[in-house]
Parts: sequence; structure tokens; C-alpha cells
Amino acid sequence: MLYSINENRYIKRTPHLEEYMSWIGRLSRDEIIAIKDELNRRITQDDIHTSSWIPGKDWSGTVFQPIYEKACLRNYKARYVFRRDPLGSFKRKR
Repeated sequence: MLYSINENRYIKRTPHLEEYMSWIGRLSRDEIIAIKDELNRRITQDDIHTSSWIPGKDWSGTVFQPIYEKACLRNYKARYVFRRDPLGSFKRKR
């Protein structure tokens, strides 16, 4: 579960839910699975993660590139909102 240090509480809802649902709908199932797999790979390595550091500044050639190009239609600001998924929708259920 995600925890907000600034607000001193757990995050229990997805901000910008309408936009998020629109964005996620533009990705293929395979793209979503690849993104989830990569996030899970990174998250299982440590206990604390900062969403603004994942995946980094340049998404070119990564599984995250479709978030910027397809989901957010190359909207630079929207991609930062998109990647913050407090309810864990990007965690692949096995």
C-alpha cells in the first residue's frame, strides 16, 4: 500500500480516476502486462519507492513509452499523473 509522507496517511483512492480510466483504455493488454511486470520487478527489489523516480526522465525504448505516446497522447504533464496509481492497478495479479 502507498503511504503519503507529506499527508502522514495511507493513500486509498486513485486521484484523477476519470482521466486514468481513459488513459488506460488506450493501451493494449500486452502493453499493460509489460508495464505491470516491469513495475513489479522494480518494486520487489526494495521497501521504499518514489513514483517520480520510476521509470526515470527518459522513457524512450522502455515498456513505459506507450504511456506517454498512446495513453497520454504525448501530454508531458499527464504522464506524471498517469504513473501515480495509488490503488495498485498496475500491480499484476498472478
